[in-house]
Amino acid sequence: MTNTYNGWTNYATWRVNLEVFDDLNADVFDLDQEAYDLGKDLQEYLESFIEENTPEGLARDYALAFLHNVNWYEIAKHMRERVEA
Repeated sequence: MTNTYNGWTNYATWRVNLEVFDDLNADVFDLDQEAYDLGKDLQEYLESFIEENTPEGLARDYALAFLHNVNWYEIAKHMRERVEA
């Protein structure tokens, strides 16, 4: 896979990792599971957060649409590697 934005797959992946998961306590998630499953948990976590904390409307729709461009597997692998280091 060729990284194309600051070492990440794309802008959305880089931005979500930087703004949400980079400083988040990783103990919230089960890092022993496979990266694919962890990625699904990360996606569900952030989608739920947006749905619970953002009023319905255009901004919420755009935020959720932006998440569809995120490479959740890549963020999950990165989180697991940080913990293992």
